[in-house]
Amino acid sequence: MLNADNIKEYLSEIEEALQNDFQRKTLDTFAVAYRTGRANAFSGMDIPGLVKDIARSKDDSLAEMDELYQQFKEKAQALGVHVHLAADAKQANEIIAGIAREHQCRNVVKSKSMTAEEIHLNVALEKEGMKIVETDLGEWIIQLRKEPPSHMVLPAIHLSRYQVADLFEKVTSKKQDSDIFKLVKVARRELRREYVQADMGISGANFAVAETGSLGLVTNEGNARLVTTLPRVHVALVGLEKLTPKLKDALLLLKALPRNATGQQITSYVTWLTGPSECKSSADGKKVMHIVFLDNGRRKLSSDKNFSQILRCIRCGACANVCPVYRLVGGHKYGYVYIGAIGLVTTYFFHGRDKARLLVQNCINCGACKEVCAAGIDLPGLIKDIHARILDEEGHPPRSKLLAMVLKNRRLFHMLLRNMRFAQLPFADAKARYVRHLPSIFMKGQDFRKLPVLASTAFRDKWKSVKPNVSRPKLKVGLFSGCAVDFIYPEQMEAAVKVISKGKSIAQDHPEKQTCCGLPALMMGEKDAARETARQNIEAFASSGSDYIVTLCASCAAHLKYGYPKLLEGEKGLEQKLKAFTDKVMDFSSFVRDVMRISPMLFRKTVQKVGYHSPCHLCRGLEVREAPRANINLVHEYVPTAEEEVCCGFGGSYSLNFPPVSRTLLAGKMANLRAGGISAVGTDCPGCVMQIRGGMARAGIDIEVKHVAELMAEQLK
Repeated sequence: MLNADNIKEYLSEIEEALQNDFQRKTLDTFAVAYRTGRANAFSGMDIPGLVKDIARSKDDSLAEMDELYQQFKEKAQALGVHVHLAADAKQANEIIAGIAREHQCRNVVKSKSMTAEEIHLNVALEKEGMKIVETDLGEWIIQLRKEPPSHMVLPAIHLSRYQVADLFEKVTSKKQDSDIFKLVKVARRELRREYVQADMGISGANFAVAETGSLGLVTNEGNARLVTTLPRVHVALVGLEKLTPKLKDALLLLKALPRNATGQQITSYVTWLTGPSECKSSADGKKVMHIVFLDNGRRKLSSDKNFSQILRCIRCGACANVCPVYRLVGGHKYGYVYIGAIGLVTTYFFHGRDKARLLVQNCINCGACKEVCAAGIDLPGLIKDIHARILDEEGHPPRSKLLAMVLKNRRLFHMLLRNMRFAQLPFADAKARYVRHLPSIFMKGQDFRKLPVLASTAFRDKWKSVKPNVSRPKLKVGLFSGCAVDFIYPEQMEAAVKVISKGKSIAQDHPEKQTCCGLPALMMGEKDAARETARQNIEAFASSGSDYIVTLCASCAAHLKYGYPKLLEGEKGLEQKLKAFTDKVMDFSSFVRDVMRISPMLFRKTVQKVGYHSPCHLCRGLEVREAPRANINLVHEYVPTAEEEVCCGFGGSYSLNFPPVSRTLLAGKMANLRAGGISAVGTDCPGCVMQIRGGMARAGIDIEVKHVAELMAEQLK
């Protein structure tokens, strides 16, 4: 569990986690295997359609949360179940402790429940003198180690079998073999005694069906069936968001839950409980059954227009499975109780701002969580919103406020960028290509890659000299350069201009009043500055008469097209301009292939083996995957390499704020590219070029890193 109080301590904890070789290897192996398993489990299914159905079903249920609770309560009480509603964690713990006291329960067995973790139920009951035994194998292991879960579905994934064997030796006072099957037998033998002796069983629930008053539990070990059937008292702790109107709604969720969680089509056990089961030791022959529904902010959250989508979560843990940051640092440093991207968001609402303020900064915004979410939750967007909300509540740091102030003023921002080159030159290498050295205040932790020197002339200052003269154009393209291309890599946009010029009667324009897309400001929680830059860019292109707005930066493109509508939602007088703007935005590779339909005859194709790095915001943000690879293949031999769509570790300001994670992600990217036997790599984002090229240069690896536009322009006939 996260213990840091400030960003310096958090970075130190992250660095420590990165040194855990076993954890990293295990999470790496799982991440790769999960991808294949999930794809196989969903094979032949309409995943987007299923996600939409789940989102709609959950939204409908959330809108009727109170009504569904009343309906469930009436049905369950008619069956003999005691139903409670706890306003918060404290009340839920008191209710459950009260039930235990009433029925003189001292020994409790428990199946895995994140809701119980949320309210720290074990701690509360142990204070009452009760013995609590977790019966899920992973949960039992971490309980013995006095650790929190490191994954919502796989709580002990961070441990090796040797560590577990050592642990079991202490528990049993016997030498234990590290063979996994033998270890499982040890756990089974030890836990069976606990089931028999237990007075009370505590479970969670994956579904609470209002029309029948039934609970549904999805497990793989069968322990939940023993927990809910053997002890004479059963208490189920259920979040209000688990309520569904009918069984068919629960079955819809069940279609996705095991597939998205572990790549299984169905788990080993799916248990449905409708009323108390038989219990021979009770006076009336029936088990005592209580269901405690937990609010803890859920009812208020369910009516929040933006954040209610959090409650769609089906607790599959997939957002952690695909997160490149989680894959490196594990759940103890990437969550509080709830792990992964959903944990970064829910921590704020369920456990408070102080627990969330460091976590929400550790999102690289690659979009992998959003793509895999079975309920269609905009996790990266919500994380940014939480970050901005926390800054508004606690006050914005000076660096963040300064950035916001500068970005709002285009002329000031560009003047500073032009002058920064002169400030950099004394610290540049002999060719004035890379920064050789900067004071540690600017370079701390950044020496894992070489950073580029700003260009001598920005693209905007070159535009008049490179602008093609086209008479009677049939199509007009507005070029959106973005800060990195404009001021660091103007040669990339010059290359794009050359390629686009080969199209028939295409005029090009570079509106001077365009500025930063605003994504850096949004990533730092400065939403007002992000809105202001968005307005400036929309106005800059409004009078250009462009049919398309083409950019070389995947991050800019995704933000311009999909970020602006969210940022400027409801802004009066801007609706038409906003729509006209976003409808025209397109990435370079798609424009060249799909609009220009550029001919292979224009290029000299070589046999050079060239790889591809897929920028996160291109493959997931814009869902563009084939065009850049096809464009590379027009001019060179495109060679696939491993994990092309895994983040390179740049993430804009993320690489500056979290250099240990950025460094490790980059190392993995470079290793995969080297293993591909290529001599060059193309990509569609200047930020990725900066990261990978700088890493290659620092490591002395002879692989060229270029924008796809450059690769194409170099081979024009």
